Amino acid sequence: MPVLAALALGLWGLSRGHSLWRDEAATWQSALRTVPEIWHMLGQVDAVHGLYYFFVHGLFTVFGDSTTTLRLPSVLAVAAAAGFTALTGARTGGRWAGLAAGLTVALLPAMQFHAQEGRPYALVTAGAAASGWLLVRALDGPGPGRRPMWAGYGLLLLGCALLNWFSLLVAAAHAATLAWVRADRALLRRWAAAVACAVAGALPLVLFSRSQSGQVSWIPPTTWHTLAGPGALLLAGGACALVRGPRAGRPAAPAVGLPLLVVPQLALLAASLAKPLYLERYVLFSMLGLALLAGHALGALVRATARRSPRAAALVVPVAALAAFAALLPLERAERAPGSRADDVFAVAGEVAAAKRPGDAVLFLPAARRDTALVSPEAFAGVADIALVRTPAESGTLKGVEGSQGRLRVAMLGRQRILLVTDARPRLPGNALDRLKLRVLRQHFRVETDLSVRGRRLTVYERLPGQRDGDSHRMSGT
Repeated sequence: MPVLAALALGLWGLSRGHSLWRDEAATWQSALRTVPEIWHMLGQVDAVHGLYYFFVHGLFTVFGDSTTTLRLPSVLAVAAAAGFTALTGARTGGRWAGLAAGLTVALLPAMQFHAQEGRPYALVTAGAAASGWLLVRALDGPGPGRRPMWAGYGLLLLGCALLNWFSLLVAAAHAATLAWVRADRALLRRWAAAVACAVAGALPLVLFSRSQSGQVSWIPPTTWHTLAGPGALLLAGGACALVRGPRAGRPAAPAVGLPLLVVPQLALLAASLAKPLYLERYVLFSMLGLALLAGHALGALVRATARRSPRAAALVVPVAALAAFAALLPLERAERAPGSRADDVFAVAGEVAAAKRPGDAVLFLPAARRDTALVSPEAFAGVADIALVRTPAESGTLKGVEGSQGRLRVAMLGRQRILLVTDARPRLPGNALDRLKLRVLRQHFRVETDLSVRGRRLTVYERLPGQRDGDSHRMSGT
């Protein structure tokens, strides 16, 4: 039931009105490159997401590029996470606790958001859920086939780390679980060996990606506002952990769920005191701990109700799930709307296709907004990108390399119409080339059309009347 619920919710409104926002556009444009081009790019930028880009490249090659192909792996991953969390919850608190935990994964707003994202965080969450299930199975007793179980555990940790190495915080959470249940030395040795292999396998990526730390320089410093969300989650999880669980079952759900919720959140927040790093999506897998604790609490409610009315007890989890779905429905609908993300690169591409004329040029401010042309090249056919001197694929970057100020000034003054693609609320230009773009447009062009659409802005500039090319060149030198 949790798997089916997660699948249904993930497939509902999957295309989001055929919209695509900037983070997904990075995946899209990277996956459309050849394997050598992706490899070349990873040496300059986004090495931390390299495995995921190769994965999506394979999907695009087989199934074609579309929002469905891009997002379906995340839908399946959240469904898998719901299933493994249900199994873990059932093993630590009984079948009703497991059902409630799995349904909580399916219903959590953060999970639904990332189930429809063309990014690797849902896949990491699925791997974390599966590794937690294997850990609980190992804690249940010796049993047959333990060695393959630990090998699978280590491979899952390694796979998650290669998708996003912050997921190694799962191992720290599992260490807290092992300490909580006082695991025996033999089990600790096997766990440590599996973790060591995963860390060793991911270490080259961790060390290399640190050289690209400028990619996360935009993350804001940790403030009290940043702490509000994690704080509320930790309080909710702590309250659920206080509920008495069944006497049977080793380990109990709080021993698994509470460390998984608390340790990754606090570790990343602590690291952010030195360098801002905290983003909810980096520790999305910690929500599995909240789901286990919620399942634990609902399982206890089922047992308490069963002592009075067995028939009523069977309704506790379904009624709670339906009530949660109804309460969250407005948020769930909003997250599937085309305007639910920061911007929509497809929407502004459509406006460019409608506004362009033969001989037009286009500029992007900042250069990163070139992503809309990279994922919708047909919309920009016939429009010259006059600032670009090396394409993103050639330069191994996400936004390409733009030319000198002098070259760009001449190119701009040689055009009658220029289309400017920027943010709906543009920031002050961050470099001299971007400042030149605005200065020349304001001095020698007038606005013909200006419209905002889903977080992006398209402004069509037309050359001021009475200016010849020679006049413009002389003016540009004054």
